[in-house]
Amino acid sequence: MTELDARGLLCPLPVLRLRKQLLAMPEGGIVRLIATDRMAMVDVPHFCGQAGHAMIEMRDLGDGAMEFMVRRAPRPDRQPILPPKRVEHRR
Repeated sequence: MTELDARGLLCPLPVLRLRKQLLAMPEGGIVRLIATDRMAMVDVPHFCGQAGHAMIEMRDLGDGAMEFMVRRAPRPDRQPILPPKRVEHRR
């Protein structure tokens, strides 16, 4: 598990830091994010839902900080890029 301390950072920085950390982790990796920005209560769950990551837990630490536990989603399957088909013109 990786810890990410975003205390004192304002929107959108906690989510941007979380995104960067998750992209660097393998599938199933867990990040514990601590943030003091109250908008993180909206932004982090929304980001997880959009990106497919699992919000494991969200709780108030009682000192003005929120804790978010997020599990890294599987990497999406990437379709190979195929060359365009050759089109023959008939006369």
